[in-house]
Amino acid sequence: MNPQIAVLMGGVSSEREVSLKSGAAVFSALLETFPDAVLMDVETPVLPADLNPRKHVVFSVMHGTFGEDGQFQELCDRAGVHYCGCHAASSRLCMNKALTKDTVSAAGVPGIPGMVYSAENRPSAESIVRELGDHVVFKPVAEGSSVGLSFADTVEAVANILATHESGEWIVEKRIYGRELTVGVLGGNAMGVVEIIPDSGVYDYESKYTPGTTRYEFPANLSDAVTGTLRSYAEAAFNAAQCRDFARIDFLLTDDQTPWFLEINTLPGLTATSLLPKSASCVGINFPELACRMIQPAIQRFKLQHAAHDVQPQTT
Repeated sequence: MNPQIAVLMGGVSSEREVSLKSGAAVFSALLETFPDAVLMDVETPVLPADLNPRKHVVFSVMHGTFGEDGQFQELCDRAGVHYCGCHAASSRLCMNKALTKDTVSAAGVPGIPGMVYSAENRPSAESIVRELGDHVVFKPVAEGSSVGLSFADTVEAVANILATHESGEWIVEKRIYGRELTVGVLGGNAMGVVEIIPDSGVYDYESKYTPGTTRYEFPANLSDAVTGTLRSYAEAAFNAAQCRDFARIDFLLTDDQTPWFLEINTLPGLTATSLLPKSASCVGINFPELACRMIQPAIQRFKLQHAAHDVQPQTT
């Protein structure tokens, strides 16, 4: 049996507005191949009431908390709903930047030196500077779209930022200066390398979502050797985190041509001009084709399960 594709968008995180744009774009792209696809706006942290595990396969573009951190995936697993993208355990891991870095580093992909702390147990500014230097980056352990990203270049600035962290888990890292690069992975295979060139010099929330403030080069202007290393590291990170179907892996490239791992995006932005589609375009995959290829593994999982269930036992 052929399932109906349900595109789920919105969600309850700080990235809801971004998700609504991704959902509309993915839905439009899928209609070319799946004309009966439906679009669902999720406004509370539960599965939509009309989502039917015997009928639907889900393409979720809910970014951030609930949608991307394993909660939604676990609800789907419990309900028997098939969905594309990383499963619950991998989603939980990749939402935690610190655990992801440890996992990926163990697979041989260089990670930026840093410290993890809770707001209730903050280190002193002096201890951070002793270990990492006074040029550092702060970010929440579990947020996306550069929410909460901040920079310091003096011990006083470090202390001021620490004072604003009243709740949650945080990571502070040595600031690495270099070129911002990202690699899409589809079915375990790395696609093209995209370079991100923000006018401000920092790829923060404003640079991501304000039109005209960031340029992109795809494919990035890199040597074949560096491109090959980045693609190899992207696949290694994808496999180490036990990702499934697709993801986007972010790096910094220093002047000595060393790639430093930043994070794995299990549900990256998915408008036609987002980074994952740019990566796919480098290997000849347009946006509608990309959307179809992203959902196909989930369709196959759906068909295999229901074919097995529909087989009637033989009697003798």
